[in-house]
Amino acid sequence: MRITQSMLSSNMLRNLNTSYGKMSKLQEQINSGKIINRPSDDPVVAVKGMGYRVDLDKIEQYQRNMNTAHNWIDSSDEALDQVGNALQRVQELVTQAANDSNTSEDRQKIQVEIEQIQQQMRDLANTKVGENYIFSGTNTSSPLYPDSTSNIMSNGTGLNKAVEINVYDGIKLQVNIPGEALFKGIDDMMQSVSDALNNPVSTGQEIGDLLGDIQGQSNVVLEQRAIIGARQNRAELMGNRLSISEVNITKQLSKNEDTDYAKAITEMTTAESIHQASLSVGAKIIQQTLVDFIR
Repeated sequence: MRITQSMLSSNMLRNLNTSYGKMSKLQEQINSGKIINRPSDDPVVAVKGMGYRVDLDKIEQYQRNMNTAHNWIDSSDEALDQVGNALQRVQELVTQAANDSNTSEDRQKIQVEIEQIQQQMRDLANTKVGENYIFSGTNTSSPLYPDSTSNIMSNGTGLNKAVEINVYDGIKLQVNIPGEALFKGIDDMMQSVSDALNNPVSTGQEIGDLLGDIQGQSNVVLEQRAIIGARQNRAELMGNRLSISEVNITKQLSKNEDTDYAKAITEMTTAESIHQASLSVGAKIIQQTLVDFIR
């Protein structure tokens, strides 16, 4: 086959364009820090990158869920800690009132403080995280005690149901303590104390007998706090697991997409050398023009 001048020129231009394209791609990788800048650069890498980003988005959502879980659990623990302190104060007051040397007026003064403590416990039963009541089961939009003088909400079908939050793929963490039974027991006990103190014929023995009920409610609060503590530990473990997963997926995403600068710069230098050599050789192969002959 006869090689013509036009064929040499076309081949040289094609090779130069290919060289320019390769250098342009390498320069783009170096500037952007990514080995692909559009899906067409490498569809396989692009699809993998999309998968990694989906996983990172899910982990980010789970971490936001974990923050919510921590808020619920910590708020529940703080509220029950205050309930425990209040019960301890009730125990001290009842111990004081059980002394038969107290007059009716003395017991009435104690009764006034008992009523205030009972009101405080009802306020704690209505603790909120954001706009959610944390002791109302799944009825998070309604307080456990609608007002200070009423009993626990009626028709509360979700009062004893668990509030669960997704913290990982297929894993849910219960973040609430259903407060109906807990606070109803405390409220009934407090009412018994109030009735005994208001009854002028109550003896010190009868009032003292209530200390066992108070201690029983204190034990219930401690048991619930132990459950909360276990959930706090679980939440910490899940938070660590999410952090580790985030680091691992980020590493995989980086390996999949990030530019290897040493390799890219080396290839860029090589491509530039080859391009310059192509230009030099091409200039020698292309025949001289008519002007050169005239010269």
